[in-house]
Amino acid sequence: MADKNILHMLTPHKHVSPFDVNMALDAGYDSVTPYEEVELDEITDLVQDVIFSRPPHLGVKSAVFFGGDDAVLALDMIEAAKKALVPPFGCNIMADPAGSFTTAAAMVACVERTLKTKKQRQLKDVSIAVFGATGVVGYCAAVIAAMEGASVKIVGHDGRERVAKRAEEMKHRFGVDVEPVDGSSAEKNTAIVGDVEVILAAAKAGVQVLSADQLKAASKLLVAADVNAVPPMGLEGIDVMADEQEIAGTRALGIGALAIGPMKSKTEYGLLKRMIEAEEPQALDFRDAFQLARTLVQ
Repeated sequence: MADKNILHMLTPHKHVSPFDVNMALDAGYDSVTPYEEVELDEITDLVQDVIFSRPPHLGVKSAVFFGGDDAVLALDMIEAAKKALVPPFGCNIMADPAGSFTTAAAMVACVERTLKTKKQRQLKDVSIAVFGATGVVGYCAAVIAAMEGASVKIVGHDGRERVAKRAEEMKHRFGVDVEPVDGSSAEKNTAIVGDVEVILAAAKAGVQVLSADQLKAASKLLVAADVNAVPPMGLEGIDVMADEQEIAGTRALGIGALAIGPMKSKTEYGLLKRMIEAEEPQALDFRDAFQLARTLVQ
C-alpha cells in the first residue's frame, strides 16, 4: 500500500473552511482532518503528534495547514510549528487564513503583470494605496508590495491609529516601511488616491471605498484592483469580471474580483500540490504564494 498524503487542517475558529478542504482533496491529499478552536499554545503538541507518528522519511507525506481569519496569528502558528519540529522528524507546513495569503498574492501578481505589459512599469517604481489593510488580504497585499519595493500607503477608514499599529507591526515582522494614512472621509480618500499610481481595494465585502468620481480624479492612476465581489463593489466602475479593462473616465486599467479569483484558486491548489510532490518538507506562507502567483498570471 502506498504511503498516504495526510493533511491536518487547523483553525482557531469553530469550523475549518470547506473551500480549503475541497482544494486540498482536489490537489491530491488522501485524507484531510479538521481541528477546530485550536489555540496558539496547542500547536507544539499537535505538530509533534503529527511528526512522531511516522518515520522520518514519511515526514514529507504529512502536512499541517493553518486557517482562520487572522494573518498575524496564522504566521505565529507557522513559527510555532517550525519550532515544534525535531529533526530528522518533520512535516510540511502551510497557512492561508480565510484564503487571504493566496488572494493577496494573486491580486498583487495581477497588478504587477498589468503594470509590466500595459504600462511598462514595475512594482518597485510605483506608489500604492491599500484600502482594507487592517484585514487579512489587505495586510498581506501591503507587505508583498512593500517587499517588492513599492511605496505603500495603508489607508485607515476610521483614522490613522489602527493602521499606524499595523505599519509598526509590518516593520517589526518583515522589515518593510509603509505609510499609515487617515482615510476617514471622502475628501481625505480623494486626496490619497490623487497621489498614487495603484489602488488595491481589500475592504469589507459590500462596502464601497471609492466612487467613480474619485477614481476619475486620480490623475496619476495606472491600475486599480478590487477583491470585493459583493455589491456594491469596493471600487465603483470596476466590474467583477474586469481584467485590464479601462476604467471609465480615466486612462487606468481595472482588475475585478472574478479576474483575481481564478488566480487565487490556482495559487492555493499549486501550493498544496507542491507539498504533495515535495522531496523535502516545505513551510509556505504568502511570500511563497506570491512567487507562484506571479508565474501563473503570465
